[in-house]
Amino acid sequence: MTARALDFYFDFMSPFAYLAFQKVPGLCRKYGLEFRPHVANLPRLKLLAGNTGPANVSIPLKIRYLRKDLDRWATLYDVPLVFPKSLASETLNKAFLFAADHDAAEAFIKAAWARVWGEGADPADAALLAELARQFGWSAEALAAWVASSEAADRYEAGTQAAHEAGVFGMPTMIVGDEMWWGNDRLTFMEKALQTGLQT
Repeated sequence: MTARALDFYFDFMSPFAYLAFQKVPGLCRKYGLEFRPHVANLPRLKLLAGNTGPANVSIPLKIRYLRKDLDRWATLYDVPLVFPKSLASETLNKAFLFAADHDAAEAFIKAAWARVWGEGADPADAALLAELARQFGWSAEALAAWVASSEAADRYEAGTQAAHEAGVFGMPTMIVGDEMWWGNDRLTFMEKALQTGLQT
């Protein structure tokens, strides 16, 4: 099988995608794969897949467990993890498309997640968007205007539809060739597949 790229599907609202991102780009470099990130609307993807159940944050027993589980993973990876002020990620998700157009896809993901899940910043905060724009040398006004544009909305929706058509129903999802792995806890299986020749 020939597979020279790894498609990484994420939404900035997902803490498990944040965790997986700590490892996936490095694995791509290790196995000679192009890292190709794709942003998509996670709640909409769930609905497109027929998952109409309540969100994890609305189930007290489950979210209590998930918080502990997330802390375990963060400790294992030696990274900070702080629940953000909200999970309203649409603004940052659209801003990623702007970053990708400016050849800063991976760097933008790293910077945005460092603030949101690393420090607990609100992903919907306009001040965060402006801060990121300045960090990358972009006009804060231009970035804000683009995020609010119909082009951003159309591309965000198109990306979500494309993710659905690729079989994505949750975040993070990693696809190499015909193989797919869902979840930060599947990286071991993914690397084993890469070790046995999937990357060649």
